[in-house]
Amino acid sequence: MTHRRQAVRGLAAALAALVALTAAGCSSKAKTGDGKQTGAGGVKTGEGVTDKTISLGALTDMTGVYATLGKSVTQAQQLYVKQVNAAGGICGRQLELTVRDHGYDPQKALAAYTELEPKVVGYAQFIGSPFVAAVKPRVDGQDKALVLPQAWSASLLGSPYIRVLGATYDVETINAVDFLVKEKGLKSGDKLGHVYFEGDYGENALKGSKHAAGKAGLTVVEQKIKPTDNDMSAQVAALKQAGVKGIVISAGPRQAASLVGVAAATGLRVPVVGNNSAFAPQLLGTQAGPALEKMYWFASPSLPIGADTPTAKKLVADYRAAYPSDALDNGIVAGWTAASVFGEALKKACAEKDLTRAGVDKALLTMTSYDAGFGMTHDLGDPKAPSSRESVIIQPDKSVPGGMRTVRPPFVSDAAKTYTP
Repeated sequence: MTHRRQAVRGLAAALAALVALTAAGCSSKAKTGDGKQTGAGGVKTGEGVTDKTISLGALTDMTGVYATLGKSVTQAQQLYVKQVNAAGGICGRQLELTVRDHGYDPQKALAAYTELEPKVVGYAQFIGSPFVAAVKPRVDGQDKALVLPQAWSASLLGSPYIRVLGATYDVETINAVDFLVKEKGLKSGDKLGHVYFEGDYGENALKGSKHAAGKAGLTVVEQKIKPTDNDMSAQVAALKQAGVKGIVISAGPRQAASLVGVAAATGLRVPVVGNNSAFAPQLLGTQAGPALEKMYWFASPSLPIGADTPTAKKLVADYRAAYPSDALDNGIVAGWTAASVFGEALKKACAEKDLTRAGVDKALLTMTSYDAGFGMTHDLGDPKAPSSRESVIIQPDKSVPGGMRTVRPPFVSDAAKTYTP
């Protein structure tokens, strides 16, 4: 794989140092044997599995830059666990979901991972591409626990245990740029702005925009920001001066709202498209709301929560009943999808009488056409590839359930078809 850079800078360097420390701290508990034992029903078990329970971990962001996403993902997964348990559980065992909030802080994320690792069979949630990438050597080398992250960096591909659900950020961005060219009037010779987070997420998305721009004859104007940067005034000014005809943003919801709001206020009225992590419908209630509805779109690895599918309709009704005071957003879709994928792998592993980590991962490899009910079919048979290359283009719209409507159904652009993540 060529995605990991030879030189690791900034946050990546800090994360690598922290991983080394946590690995050293865990060396005294190095695995001795495979930990397998035969439990109830003649099923092999290991970490996180007893005769009565199956324990999953959730490493989320409830207080940081992705707090809105983290809350929705977590509540959707708690709802899934509650419903599965009410129906009798899986393999005669009740599911348990242990949640830790890392607040998008690298030290807290790695500490939480280390704490939960011996207690869970795997992770149904791990928010933050840089953090997942940081623990990847441990996951692949000694822990071997299945991780279904809410992160889509191509650097996570290739691991037999960390499985990306949906298009990676580079592929997603290629599809997003195709939307700008095909439907928003960008043409060869135009300049395309790209505002992106430093680190794994943003730089992987930037790779995608450069690839798509090269195919379309566009020039990319880069603006790198930090997750703590919330005011996009300087970036808008720079892009306006450069004369960009469209903008891609690979950041968080707050940064997207600031970018679009400032651009509209200062006369930079060009189409803006974001990655799937760069929108939350709660933003429609802010001052930036009207501008978001007029000049913002984002790419998504699934149909929105308000989609016209049986799964979506049932999930909306169940989520509203469980959390009546909370808004609907696509974090619910991401959380439910990951939980249901993990649940299906557990069911298949149970059928093979092997609920060890190895058994669960082996079961996942057999899921080559899994439909979570949101417009995408996931192929989980190849760890080197994302489960799908399709994207959906969504526009904010406060008049529809969930504040989002589909303007371009699942598609793969020609540039994305031939691209190698």
